[in-house]
Amino acid sequence: MKAAFESFYKINVYCEEANRVDWSNIRILQENEFIDISIINKKKDYCELVLAEPVYIKKKTYLFAENSKFEISYSNLFKSQEFNEKYFYDGFLGARIIDGKTEFKVWSPVATSINVLLYKNGDPLIEETPIIIPLQSKRGVFSALVEENYIGYYYTYQVEAYGKIEEVVDPYAKAVGVNGLRGCIIDLESTNPIGWDLDKPIELKNYTDAVIYEISIRDISSNDNSGVQNKGKFIGLLEESKTAKGVKTGLEHIKELGVTHVQILPMYDFHYQSVDERDQFRKYNWGYDPQNYNAVEGSYSTNPYDAALRIKELKEMIKKFHQNNIGVIMDVVYNHVYEYKRSNFEKLVPGYYFRHDRFGNVSNGSGCGNDVASENKMTRRFIIDSVTYWAKEYHLDGFRFDLLGLLDIDTVNSIYEELKKINPNIIVYGEGWDLNTYLENDKKATQYNAYKTPKIGYFNDVIRDAVRGHTFEADKKGFAGGGEGKELEIKRSVVGLINYNESLKGPFIFPSQSINYVSCHDNHTLWDKINITNKEDSVEERIRVHKLSHAIVLTSQGASFLHLGCDFCRTKHGHENSYNLPDSINSIDWDRKYEFRDVFEYIKGLVKLRKEHPAFRMSSASEVVKHIIFLDSPEKCVAFMIHDHANNDIWKDILVIYNSNKSTVEIKIPNGVYNVVADGRLSGVETLYRIYGDKVKVAPISCIVAYR
Repeated sequence: MKAAFESFYKINVYCEEANRVDWSNIRILQENEFIDISIINKKKDYCELVLAEPVYIKKKTYLFAENSKFEISYSNLFKSQEFNEKYFYDGFLGARIIDGKTEFKVWSPVATSINVLLYKNGDPLIEETPIIIPLQSKRGVFSALVEENYIGYYYTYQVEAYGKIEEVVDPYAKAVGVNGLRGCIIDLESTNPIGWDLDKPIELKNYTDAVIYEISIRDISSNDNSGVQNKGKFIGLLEESKTAKGVKTGLEHIKELGVTHVQILPMYDFHYQSVDERDQFRKYNWGYDPQNYNAVEGSYSTNPYDAALRIKELKEMIKKFHQNNIGVIMDVVYNHVYEYKRSNFEKLVPGYYFRHDRFGNVSNGSGCGNDVASENKMTRRFIIDSVTYWAKEYHLDGFRFDLLGLLDIDTVNSIYEELKKINPNIIVYGEGWDLNTYLENDKKATQYNAYKTPKIGYFNDVIRDAVRGHTFEADKKGFAGGGEGKELEIKRSVVGLINYNESLKGPFIFPSQSINYVSCHDNHTLWDKINITNKEDSVEERIRVHKLSHAIVLTSQGASFLHLGCDFCRTKHGHENSYNLPDSINSIDWDRKYEFRDVFEYIKGLVKLRKEHPAFRMSSASEVVKHIIFLDSPEKCVAFMIHDHANNDIWKDILVIYNSNKSTVEIKIPNGVYNVVADGRLSGVETLYRIYGDKVKVAPISCIVAYR
């Protein structure tokens, strides 16, 4: 037997053989008081109980039936219009200074009392008796305005809910002490570096103009050969660094590659049990375990004990990227937290912020033990408040949403609309995987529902698996490695997974929704994958597979996405999931850039080709259908023309051919004189040689790009 509140008055009780239950003996109890039932409506599979008075949600409610006791879930009640009308709040939340006074406001309609605990220190290891300030409650909001100016003080909330007393960090805290265990009342203007008022996001006409490079603050500089002095720190990316062999690293490398944006692995404050800010290099973690969503991660600061410094150093890094016309995209994780029972949200409002079924069972589509209930109105408000805060305060250029498919469509569209008001050039995309969460399929922000979120980009797993082989079957070859039967999927990817024709269909209504990639922080690096699928091949042949893979990504319609170090055959020594493995596995070995400099120059040339030629960056499905035609080609080959000055390109016709055979192939092409700018060896925008006539020979495991 299970029971759930549907409103403040109505309870639905579910059980097998409901007709056999003696409903006259049902009792509803809160603490030591019974609540009268005024109406009992028997249904086939459940019974509806109507209470004589509304439930008091600051207490747990139980049902007694057939000598058993069951807790009645509030999950559905929390989603109801009735609940929102009574408790939704759209005013200020957090801590701030007003005319020299300090104001605190926190939302918790289920708490019986909340006190502010004020500390002079941000480190809980320092013994200190806090100043205690009781908050007053009104319609679910606890608040106080005190005469003293507590700027620079640290604070937590002491929350009493359902008989438990917990110390909680304010979810709206914008600064925190070491390891994020206390919020900090801060003057954000004091964290602005010199010239911050002149800093602004870069211009981006369309998502398809983006060439995104995924980096980690730690990985990019932690290796001894990086030449960076401030290893694993935000300000390490301010340095003009290079290796002992003269190879550019860090920011200088990113500039040399020519990408338009960096996507940075989590830099919000992630859980201190993953990485201890007191000793950054003792443990490693990517950071996909949020602790304080609106605060900056302290392990990337030169002094994690200084709440303001981590903010200032992050801003300095962002400013430096913008000075070099490189946008900064923040990787965000609003779909789950480290451990929901110990999270600030659950302690503050038990049962509200995390997704449950109607009976209170916690959803786990994330595989991390919890899913955030984005569909709940105050949760949605928090997520929107959080991303817009980051966009405004840190001048961000975009957001990458981890497991976006766990969020609801209405929330995702609202996020975009609010962000667009702040930065018209903002880019928003994420992982649109369809995961098993307690949310109706038609409400999930998955790539199959992409038509409902037309301004949102999605990681294209079709091109990923078609090019490199199935992600979760390590030994399966993809097209680039000589895998069979992949041509159709490559063609679908070339056109950006739009509905091109009856045989080439996809979920996207714009090519700009397709984020094309073959390698990212998850799973095997591309080079490691190739070393598994093509272990019988020579190193030279594997390099050709690696080059061809990136040629497909950078010549397909959509936005291009590259993985840090993929441009010089990054390896994690065969490890598939390195989220908590040591720096010896995750750090970038910059000597590989020297060893595989031909690969770097090749991918750099493809980036230049893409950026200088808008034919590869069409923004509408109609343009793609009009300007791309596929040519007849043998097995393990895909050939197409981008014709008639597509997207106002200066080149009239562009020929692109991918050959993954281990032998040269001859392909019939429209008769003419073609200038080859990319083949299996070199790439760029300058003519390497010319092709005359109506046939072209394509070398083994290579790509040809030519124009006329």
